[in-house]
Amino acid sequence: MNNKTLTTATLVLALGSAIGLAAMPAHAADDMEKCFGVAMKGKNDCAAGAGTTCAGTAKMNDQANAWKLVPKGTCEKTASSTSPTGFGQMAAFTPKS
Repeated sequence: MNNKTLTTATLVLALGSAIGLAAMPAHAADDMEKCFGVAMKGKNDCAAGAGTTCAGTAKMNDQANAWKLVPKGTCEKTASSTSPTGFGQMAAFTPKS
C-alpha cells in the first residue's frame, strides 16, 4: 500500500467516524425527554431561570425551573424534593413550600 492509498483510507475512516458520531446525539435525543426538578446543583442541561446562562447553572438540587434530559417515560417516576407531586415534571413548576 502506498502513502496516497493509506492517506485516502485514513480520510475515509475518519470521515465515516465523524458522521457516525454526529448522528448519535440526534438519535439519542429521540429517546430522551426534558424533566424539570430532578437535576442536581450545577448539573442541569439547561433552563435554570432568570439570571442564568444555561447548562450547569442550577443553584440548588431539584430546582423547579431547571431541566435534565432523562430517558423517555421516566421523568414523572423520578424523585424530586421540590415538586408538589414528589416527582419530576414535564414543565417548570412552582416548588412546594
